[in-house]
Amino acid sequence: MRRLFSRVSARQPRPPTVCVDCRYIRERPSGIGVWVQVLVDYLPSLAPELSFLFMKHPKGPERLSNAPNARECVVPQEANGPATLFWLPRIVDLREVGLYHNTFGLMPYAMPVPTVVTIADIMQIKHPSWAKGPELWGWVEVAFKRHGLQRALRHAARIVAVSEATRSEIASVDPEAAQRTRVALQGVSDDFHRMDGAEGKRLIEGARKRWAHGAPRYVLTVGQFSAYKNHETVVRAFGRAFAHDKDMHLVLVQRLGNGPRTLRPIARALGIDDRVHFIRDVPLVDLVALYNGAVALAHPSLYEGYGNPVIEALACGCPVVTSNRSSMPEVAAGAALLVDPESVEQVADALKRIATDPALASSLVSKGLARAAELGWESFARVHVDVYREVLFGAAGAPTA
Repeated sequence: MRRLFSRVSARQPRPPTVCVDCRYIRERPSGIGVWVQVLVDYLPSLAPELSFLFMKHPKGPERLSNAPNARECVVPQEANGPATLFWLPRIVDLREVGLYHNTFGLMPYAMPVPTVVTIADIMQIKHPSWAKGPELWGWVEVAFKRHGLQRALRHAARIVAVSEATRSEIASVDPEAAQRTRVALQGVSDDFHRMDGAEGKRLIEGARKRWAHGAPRYVLTVGQFSAYKNHETVVRAFGRAFAHDKDMHLVLVQRLGNGPRTLRPIARALGIDDRVHFIRDVPLVDLVALYNGAVALAHPSLYEGYGNPVIEALACGCPVVTSNRSSMPEVAAGAALLVDPESVEQVADALKRIATDPALASSLVSKGLARAAELGWESFARVHVDVYREVLFGAAGAPTA
């Protein structure tokens, strides 16, 4: 008698599906959006034995990936919103998913599958006042994000931290969570590079004229206007270092926040108001040119999960003054001048040294370019692939229950 369903019994099992939350890939660039795009670009080829479901926002690209082992679904709810935290299994069909990857530090409730969470920092837990946005709503956002992070530390199958500094911060509040944490140090986009030759000179000069008109030389600061970015110290240190150097200007690229309202009165009191430029919405090519043309980047941040401006500046051949704490020494790895970010005197002295010592500046440029070359995005993606395999297959290489 012929055996029924013999073809079914011979069918190969489906590859496990990893659902990656890609909703930070939006119409406007962001730090998280950059590394999520890297994962989209690398994961399918690095893990051909896996299938990927990429969740995307309706305001993102029409198509994220054309890889044969990737498919996509549109999720209109905001990434960092109540629907993600409380109802994700209701708004996304996870029945054929073996693992969910949250890329922005949030652990949803009632997940039917293991969850991996990538965490940039835990500022909302350790320093909530630094993470707070304007008005009362800022505290609501901090509480929401803190709750999502705490859930990740308690319940995520694995955590990926973007630096050893972030892993250490996790260990300081939850040692057991640190045992489940792997580190994937970020890379730097090829967009950030040294602009050489006549064309490079043209781009650098054009950006200087557009964004720092009248500045023969300038110090650059890049980052949103928030307390932890420490821009008040930047202004005071610049005033101390270059009070009498009328050719030196300060350019602050502040993507978010109302820096001029707070910082311009300080600059006015220091007598440097006419040499301080507040700019925003700078096109990428001009931002790269501003890095290339700057005397130095001043980035004395009090706290960073990684600190993108540091590595971006190094990749562009811009000398860097940054903090001797948090992730900055790890990212710079000896290629920057490290200072106490709470010391106006140390920040000022470091900027002055670079501006007046060509040999020091040249040495920092060479070290910075070498450091940037060491940090590749493929290794960042490989750590995530290894974590997926660890969760899905375990040490023995067989699917886990």
